[in-house]
This record gives sequence, C-alpha cells and structure tokens, in this order.
Amino acid sequence: MKTAWDLSPLFKSDNDPTIAKKRKEVIKETNRFVKKWETRTDYLKDPKILKVAFDEYEKWNRFYGSLAQENYYFDLRHAVNQSDPKIKARVNQAEEVSLKLQNEIQFFELRVAKIDPKLQKKFLTYKPLSPYKHFLEKLFETQKHLLTEPEEKIMNLKSSTSYTNWVRMTSTFLSKEERGGKNFSELLGLMNDKNKKVRDSAAKSFNEILEKHVEVAEHELNSVLQNKKINDELRKYQRADESRHISDDIDSEVVDTVIKTVTNRFDVSKRYYELKAKLFGVPKLAYHERNVEYGKIDKKYSFEESIEIINRTLTNLDNEFLNIFNGFLNEGRVDVYPQKGKKSGAFCIYGLITHPTYILLNYNNLLDDVRTFAHELGHGINDELMRKAQNSLNFGTPTSTAEVASTFFEDFVIQELSRDINDEIKLTLMMAKLNQDVSSIFRQIAFYNFETELNSEFRKVGYLSKDDIGTFFQKHMVSYMGNYVEQSPGSQNWWTYVEHFRYFFYVYSYASGLLISKSLQASVKKNPKFIGEVKEFLSTGSSDSPKNIFAELGVDITDKKFWEKGISEVESLLSKTEKLGKRLGKIN
Repeated sequence: MKTAWDLSPLFKSDNDPTIAKKRKEVIKETNRFVKKWETRTDYLKDPKILKVAFDEYEKWNRFYGSLAQENYYFDLRHAVNQSDPKIKARVNQAEEVSLKLQNEIQFFELRVAKIDPKLQKKFLTYKPLSPYKHFLEKLFETQKHLLTEPEEKIMNLKSSTSYTNWVRMTSTFLSKEERGGKNFSELLGLMNDKNKKVRDSAAKSFNEILEKHVEVAEHELNSVLQNKKINDELRKYQRADESRHISDDIDSEVVDTVIKTVTNRFDVSKRYYELKAKLFGVPKLAYHERNVEYGKIDKKYSFEESIEIINRTLTNLDNEFLNIFNGFLNEGRVDVYPQKGKKSGAFCIYGLITHPTYILLNYNNLLDDVRTFAHELGHGINDELMRKAQNSLNFGTPTSTAEVASTFFEDFVIQELSRDINDEIKLTLMMAKLNQDVSSIFRQIAFYNFETELNSEFRKVGYLSKDDIGTFFQKHMVSYMGNYVEQSPGSQNWWTYVEHFRYFFYVYSYASGLLISKSLQASVKKNPKFIGEVKEFLSTGSSDSPKNIFAELGVDITDKKFWEKGISEVESLLSKTEKLGKRLGKIN
C-alpha cells in the first residue's frame, strides 16, 4: 500500500523529456483536427460525415484534450507542493497553451450546435451516431441561446471586466483582512470553536470586516447581477436560472420540484436547530454558532483502521467497489498525510478518460477523516464505473448528480462506524451528520430562494442597496432556521462573503445530489440487490439526462414523492437522534 501519489502513469518527473514530446503531439493532433474540419460544412448536413468527425473528436478528447495530460500532472504536483514557484510556473505555462488550443478547437461544438433545426431529428435518429446522441441533444439545446462566433468571442472577452474582476475584488479585499493576528479564513473557522469566548470574539471581528466591505460588495453584486441580466437577454433566456439548468442537463421542472418540496419541509431543519439549542442548553443559538459541533470524539482512527472500516462497508455492498478501492490504495492514487506546502482539505480529481483518478486527503487520525475518505472514494468509484462504460464525450457527471456517489458511500461508512461506538459518541456522530444534511439540503435551498428573489427584484428596480440585500438574506435564513437561531446583529451582511451567489443558482445541486443519494440508500437497505441499479446509475456518466436515467430505474424525479423519500431519511435520523438525546438525559 502506498500513501503518496504515484504520478508516473502521467510523467516520470517534472523533467521527463516526454512532457515536451507529448505537448508537441497534442498541438499536432489539435491542428490536424482543426485543419481538417474548420473550413468544411458537409458534416453539418450529412450524419454519416458527422459520425466520422465525432469519432475523431472523441479520440482527441480521449488521448489529447487541450494539453490535458500536462495540465493534469502539474495541477497534481502543485496540490502537494503549493509553495514551489517552479511548479506554479509550469502550471501557468501549461494553462496558457491549453487556452490557446481550446480557442482553436471550440468552433466544432459551436457549429454542430447550430445545425439546421429541420435536420436535427435526422442526426439524432441516425443509429451510428447513437453513442453521441445525448451529447448532440445537449448541443442542440444550447442552439437558441448561442450568438455568432464573433459575438461569442466578445462575450468571452468582456467576462473578465464585467464579472470576474468584480468577484475577485470583493474576495481579495476580504482575504487580506486580519484581526488579532488571524486572517479571514481563520476567523471563519474559529467561529466553530468549542470555547464560546473564542467563537464570539471571532464573530465580532468577522462582522466588523463584513461591515467594512459591505458597500463595496453592494456595488459588486449589483454589477454582476446587471451583467447576468444583459447576458440572459442577449441569449434569450426566459428565467434567471434557465442557463444553469441547461448547463447542468436538468429540466427546470425538476429543479422547481426540488425547491418546492424541500422548502415545504423546512420544519425538519427547524426541528434540528431546536434540538441543537436544547443540547447546548441555550434558548437560542447565535447565528454564528449554528455549525458548532456538539460533543467531542476523542477516539483516534489510524489510516489502517479507516481502510478496515471502508473494506467492511464495501464488502457488504459489492465486490467491484472493493476491487476499485484496492486499486486506489495499491497503485498510489491516494495522497494521505498532511505536509508542508500541501493543499488543505480533500478532493477527488480525474483528467482524461485514459488518465488515472487521484484522491487527496489530509489525514489526521480523526473520525471525520474516515468520513472524508469515504466521501472522496465515492467520487473515485463513480469515475471508475463511468470509465468502464462510457466514451470520452460522456465521461463526467452533471452538476445536478455529482454528489450522489460521494454521499452514498459516506453515509454507509458512517453507518458502519456507528456499530463500534458508545451512545455518547453515537449522539455526537449523529448530530454531525444532521448538521451536514441540514447545511447541504435545507440551507442550500434557502440560498436558492434568496438568489431567486435577488435576481427578480433587481430586474424590477434596477439596483439593490446593501440594506435591501440584507433584508432578503435574513428573510430566507429565518425561513429554514426558525426561532432557535438568532439573526444576530451583523448576520444581515453574511451574503457579502458567500461566493455561491456570484456563480448563480448551482446550490440546488447540493440538495438534489444528497436527496438522490438518500433515496438510493433507502432502496438498498430495503433490497440489497438494488445495488445493481445503483451501479448502473453511477456508470451512466453524461450519456443521458438525469431525468431519463432515473426513468430507466422506474423513478420520476419530477414527482415530489421521490424527493420526499430522501427528506424522510433525514427526518428519520433526526427522530432517532432526539430519542437518543432523551435516553441519555441530554434533553427533556
């Protein structure tokens, strides 16, 4: 078993001569494709010729991409060596070449998307093109929202001045702030400290920083809202969230059902905060205390123990999952321990379909590290199942379902962990899981509702003051938190630092992914053979829409009952946690 990444399947070292050789090969193949197809129009009229073009495009995406191997290698090297300027320089060099290649080859998808609507059915029903059918459907869906190629270039060029620079400005101002020797991120973390004096002091400093920059954030947010309004009008979107739904390959009808169903069950999140306030022995939690962990887990879990726990979990689910897990461990595809210069947190990442998937951890022998490992492994298992079943154009998960696999495996590992702990630790673990569920489902839908009102009001009145924005924000936070979380002074400005609102309407995907996962978990618990259906789902990648994929499983995700099934899993855990709290004498 290896505990550090083995990147040799990509390149042997930073000075590997094959890096330059591979770059030349990628440039050559990109130029070859461009030269062959850029001046032609026959593939836009004849499905047989488009099949040839798509096969070549699939091959380019499978083996070359826009300098994908070099980019991937140096991104991974940078993740474990962030302080090395030489590696950072190589990352920047690779990105520069990659962008140039992307610009050269983007004509292909733009032009295919604009195939005459009268001919589209002819292309979609041509059987040899069936491996690319949904890829084509997605391109055709974007057709009515695309501008001319010169206009698209202008849209790209203006994105920095009209959007990116504004967002970076606010986040940069905040990141430079310090109070008492602690930077902005550290203060954010300290608000979850077990010591009340520490978290209250951190919250005071945090609110002071937001108050200092809220007027700048007001202008920034109004500018990006205006930019989005202009873009949506130019692209003829009928609603502010439509572009997000199209890019996520999900029907607005499905998202609307998720939003309405979760919003109607905000009673669950309110009950959770009531329970948490009682466990902490306070009438109300301060706004900044909503994520403070209840209890304390002293037990340590070595990396070897985490492997045993995950092994037992996967053995009970499916042997293929276990084989994939062993592949990650034995092939050096998990970088385990913290080290100086290594990126914080954890992630699972893939490059091209022909590249190995890698997992980064910062394992500190905590119970939460076991949970995190299971979460990232879920993404890894998803990647490997897709790799086995899909072509390179269907290799990937839409945002709407990206978190299904990760939370599916994470929850089963938490269930396995719960077998070996006493009731005190179990209560702590259950509260931690509920906090995550509430934050991922109910809070994110409250965020979505806030974004909806924000965009709607802006388009009515043309400008929103910081007070307007703060009022909307607190209204939607109260809607899911209820009366057991105080909307403390300063909390009206917390929208200032939340980057989600600048990336527009993607937050629903946290809720949809977790609710889908919970529904699948319930089906597996009821019938272990359903794991075969789960594997089928995790293998589909982007070869079809989530709606159609679920229809194959006999599930209608436009039906609120499907989403209610996932919410009932959270409600069940909440009820069990309340009963355990009473049995232990923690609450009345």
